[in-house]
Amino acid sequence: MADKKGKRAKSKSKHRISKKYEKYKVEGDKIIRNREFCQKCGPGVFLGERKLEGKTVYYCGTCFSTIEKKE
Repeated sequence: MADKKGKRAKSKSKHRISKKYEKYKVEGDKIIRNREFCQKCGPGVFLGERKLEGKTVYYCGTCFSTIEKKE
């Protein structure tokens, strides 16, 4: 029979930390959102941002909608 130690090795990867703190900025008593919300999904779903050749493309990962805006 094959030699087995009985226990498997522990995973060395750690859980990723939530980065929601990067999407907001606090100035005094006000909270400012750094990104826009999705128009279809509503508040709570932020759009991803990507800059291409003089235009900015916003993308929603939930409903897969794409919005292009010229700079």
